[in-house]
Amino acid sequence: MKTEIKSKHATVSRPPYMLYMAFVDMRNFSQFLPEDKRNEVQLEADYDSVHAVVQGFNVGVKVVERVPYSRIDFADDGAPFNFAVSMHFDAVPGDPEKTDFSVEVHAELNMMMKMMLSSRIQEALDKMVDGMAANG
Repeated sequence: MKTEIKSKHATVSRPPYMLYMAFVDMRNFSQFLPEDKRNEVQLEADYDSVHAVVQGFNVGVKVVERVPYSRIDFADDGAPFNFAVSMHFDAVPGDPEKTDFSVEVHAELNMMMKMMLSSRIQEALDKMVDGMAANG
C-alpha cells in the first residue's frame, strides 16, 4: 500500500545552499544521530549511500538524485520495505538567507506496518525539521 508522509515546513535561518551541502554527502549523516542513540546504531557511509543496523534491522539509503541547492532524493538500498525520501531546500521569497525546509517520504507499507510506523515516521520527520529550524 502506497503511503505518503509529509513533514511540516520550517524556516531555517541559513541559505538553501548551506542546508543542501550538509545533506549532500551521506558521510555527514552520523552527525545527525542523537548522542544517546549513537552506540545503538552501527553505521557505514560513503558519499552516495549509508547503511546502518538499527535494533537488528539492516537499513540502507542511497542518493538517487541531487538537484543542487534545491532537492535531494533518496531511496532504500537494502531496507525491510521500499521507500523514497525527498528533502526540499526552498528559498524563502524575499530573504535569500533563509530556507523553507521540508521532507517527504513515500513508502510501500502493508496495513500493519502503516499502522505501526506512520505516526513514528511523521514524528521523526517533524522532529528533524524542528531541529534544523532550531539549529539553523
